[in-house]
Amino acid sequence: MFLQRAAVTLRYSTRFISTRSTHDISSVISEFNKEMESVFGETPPIGMSGSAQEPGFSSYELASSTSDNFVVKESILASQIANKNVLGLTHVGSTGEAQMVDVSPKENTKRTAIASCKVILGKKVFDMVSANQMGKGDVLTVAKIAGINGAKQTSSLIPLCHNITLTHIRVDLMLNPDNYSVGIEGEASTTGKTGVEMEALTAVTTAGLTVYDMCKAASKEIQITDVRLEHKTGGKSGDWKRNTNSDDMSIKNEKD
Repeated sequence: MFLQRAAVTLRYSTRFISTRSTHDISSVISEFNKEMESVFGETPPIGMSGSAQEPGFSSYELASSTSDNFVVKESILASQIANKNVLGLTHVGSTGEAQMVDVSPKENTKRTAIASCKVILGKKVFDMVSANQMGKGDVLTVAKIAGINGAKQTSSLIPLCHNITLTHIRVDLMLNPDNYSVGIEGEASTTGKTGVEMEALTAVTTAGLTVYDMCKAASKEIQITDVRLEHKTGGKSGDWKRNTNSDDMSIKNEKD
């Protein structure tokens, strides 16, 4: 009966100590000593009270053991939190490091992506581009070629993108007199193991930067805005399309 009581008390005490911080270790040891005294009917060995050192077991060793246990538990907790934070981020490894995704287990599927952006020129520059009067030449044609070339260079620009074979690239630029802007749309296609969203986004971004470069001598107020993915097909996640209604609603709310 005595041994059973001692075993129960020791298990409780060990669990109590292992969950406490090292900042109040002295009070933990003191409470532990009181529990031991209630079980054995006498003060525990002096080595455990910290007043003297006893070979094989001391208050320092108990504190050290408790501290180690606390650190280990904190490390495990931090690891669990980190794993939850990176859930779904395939470019982040188990320890938080950057990594290139291994797509070898995936099946080859037909994949397409469409992206868009807008370059706001202002009336003066817009009129010059419309009349093809820019000193560097035909803005829209040069930007179109730049966008196609940019899509093909995506893996060189974005470190963790795969170098994939593109089967089709389309870049269209449209003048919009309502807000004196150039609307740019880019499409990329491939048959492979990974998507082409980045290629489509790089195409429109490169085209937009080229429009800026071609026109910057006439104005420094030019803005490149609304770079975004519009639509994608293929792959494990299937098809996706931007909800234009929600975009219209957000624009309306901003005006309100």
